[in-house]
Amino acid sequence: MATLLGFDFGTKKIGVAVGQTVTGTASALTTLRHRGHKPDWVAIESLIREWRPEAAVLGLPHNMDDSEEETLAAPVRRFARQLTGRFGIPVHLVDERLTTLTAERALREQGWGKGRGRRSTDELDAYAAKLILETWLGDAGR
Repeated sequence: MATLLGFDFGTKKIGVAVGQTVTGTASALTTLRHRGHKPDWVAIESLIREWRPEAAVLGLPHNMDDSEEETLAAPVRRFARQLTGRFGIPVHLVDERLTTLTAERALREQGWGKGRGRRSTDELDAYAAKLILETWLGDAGR
């Protein structure tokens, strides 16, 4: 059984999820805000120490024509290199096309955005990370 962390990287926030290869499922954990236009490395290190993942899975944005989305692909790849360099864990990139839309639909079915049950966009980012990780787990045949 391997534990993995999933990341939905954005320029201001990073959604985080945790999952296992045994079950092939993931759970949304949290959303971290950037500090000084950089990832919150202290919070990321804390999550890595707590969960001790064997690897990380990071969503790589693609356009509908299968090309990488130019604006975010480079920062995502840089974040992937930094995760490996800082923590020595392998990082797997997975196509995150339509992940946020899918996450929003799933959360709305659970009552997200309705009155007292309103959830923040932070929950959306963490749920998107969950979907990214589950996509990789499914594609990896685990």
